[in-house]
Amino acid sequence: MKRSTAGWMAAVLALVVFGGGALAQLTHVPLEPDETGELPKIDRVLADNSDFVRREAMIPMRDGVKLFTIILIPRTQEQMPILLSRTPYSASKRSTRDQSQNLEAVLPGGDDVIARAGYIRVFQDVRGKYRSEGDYVMNRPLRGPLNPTGVDHSTDAYDTIEWLIKNVPESNQRVGMIGTSYDGFLVLMALINPHPALKAAVPVNPMVDTWLGDDWFHNGAFRQMMMDYIHDQEASRNSDILWKSGVYDNYDLYLRAGSAGELGRRMKMEHLDMWRKLLQHPSYDAFWQAQAVDKILADQPLKVPILYVHGLWDQEDIYGAVAAYQAVEPKDRENNMNFLVMGPWAHSGSNGDGSSLGPLRFDDNTARYFRQTILLPFLNEHLKAGAVKANTPPVLVYETGSNDWKRFDSWPRSCESGCAGKMRPLFLGKGFGLGFNTPDAIGDAFDEYISDPSKPVPYRLRPIRPTYAEDSSWERWLVDDQRNFSSRTDVLSYQSEALTRPVAIGGRPVANLFASTTGTDSDFVLKLIDVYPDEYPSQPELGGYQLMISAEILRGRYRRDKAKPAPIPAGQVELFRWELPPAHHVFLPGHKIMVQIQSAWFPLYDRNPQTYVENIFWAKPADFIKATQRIYRAGDHASFIALPIMP
Repeated sequence: MKRSTAGWMAAVLALVVFGGGALAQLTHVPLEPDETGELPKIDRVLADNSDFVRREAMIPMRDGVKLFTIILIPRTQEQMPILLSRTPYSASKRSTRDQSQNLEAVLPGGDDVIARAGYIRVFQDVRGKYRSEGDYVMNRPLRGPLNPTGVDHSTDAYDTIEWLIKNVPESNQRVGMIGTSYDGFLVLMALINPHPALKAAVPVNPMVDTWLGDDWFHNGAFRQMMMDYIHDQEASRNSDILWKSGVYDNYDLYLRAGSAGELGRRMKMEHLDMWRKLLQHPSYDAFWQAQAVDKILADQPLKVPILYVHGLWDQEDIYGAVAAYQAVEPKDRENNMNFLVMGPWAHSGSNGDGSSLGPLRFDDNTARYFRQTILLPFLNEHLKAGAVKANTPPVLVYETGSNDWKRFDSWPRSCESGCAGKMRPLFLGKGFGLGFNTPDAIGDAFDEYISDPSKPVPYRLRPIRPTYAEDSSWERWLVDDQRNFSSRTDVLSYQSEALTRPVAIGGRPVANLFASTTGTDSDFVLKLIDVYPDEYPSQPELGGYQLMISAEILRGRYRRDKAKPAPIPAGQVELFRWELPPAHHVFLPGHKIMVQIQSAWFPLYDRNPQTYVENIFWAKPADFIKATQRIYRAGDHASFIALPIMP
């Protein structure tokens, strides 16, 4: 005879309360109704041989909006901590990697060590995405002038944790949060007025300042290769209306459009909220400054232990983790709350196989080593009662070049003063040389090239596939061989002699270029490169390889003030100074150091028309002109890159 749903549920709960063998062990104890009188929905009861229980709940926020949440509970009698991830990328997809009876097979790959360690794993759709209610606002600002609604990611995290500790009876009342990229940004937002039950936070490659150096801009240059991401995230709740350009090579797509604003118009993006904000705020104005998460965290008390995870070749958010770590570090007076791990990874690489990246091979699976020896002990210490104290170093860095893990008390290892090392200028020299010796004190020597916006320097070899196409190799482009560009006439390449002893750096290199242009605006790109010996017996294909260690762009109009753009006086020598991303690397004996300089990195960044216009998003075809760029290297105008030398 077929049972009614209500009768079946009553039988299940009776078995839980009064006993009932395997089924009682499977479903644990009854859930208490929430304030609306609703019970979380049990999605399905798995077969007896499953090792976890799956529940679904619509968790109410303080404004009445309910957020879809998946709760995965290992089958055990012990009280367990909760590990929460909030995401705009579908909680269901995060927790259904495989339709399996085994929790490790269901969880994302980076959860391998967590799946076996006795954690209640929780995934939640942020408001407005997938199965959650409410409106989606990308990088929703905190409550205040930019957000008058009274709710934000901080309050949503707080309300979620409050509900979980009251309605998941298997929990030990301790909660940790972990997330990568946007999910990492959400972890950081939960640290603002954090819930008392939040005891550990692991932001991996988080978005922190999307104008200075993360997803949308780098020093004012627009990262137009993220346009398809913005489109797909905002065009529909389920991200099922996809960017379809009909062009195989993105180089052609962006060049034909002329400007990023025009391409957005052609792709009908005018109705997308984030796209409109980008068009309205090309400069580092109050809109961006108020959302810089590192600055926000610097003003907050440090209440929750944080483990920041950074990828040295992160192609999406190479700024955020280290910037946030450094902003918070002064508050960690006992050096036991604020931690940093830097690995040889691309974006989210710590979640996968860290044995290699592109052509680079490492001496071990660096990502698995991190997860087993750092991540899991860190979580256990702070989330499990009576756990062994973890041997978490304040800073753990993988030193590329030597391929060795290093433990430090702080980072960077070099700075202007008060650190273990120092900043040392590496000067551009005549004959395209590069060296630590100060150049001639007199003269005005320079090298020059013509920057032609109609033929911009590509950021990698063509064809350049859409960022998230199935055949895209976007995740490894930062380790591409730069030989392909060093012979171009619009790229200047300066190279040292072969090194006779190691040169180790640990910090942010700083570009100091004395330059002039015949235009009235310009971009400058500087790449710091490790040139391998011509013969490399252990891996012959790396013979002569030019490996980028750190590289960054500056939009010239922001050379003096990031918030107030200004034209560049044509023909006038000016100093262009900007920081490159963090690096921790050893240039080995027999290798050479190279610096490449150019004025386009296309289509990763939109083209600078080289004529000053009010808003480059709307530059017209007539605005794009050729310009002669001069890089000076003598006397008072000696250009150099300041290297953070370690002892």
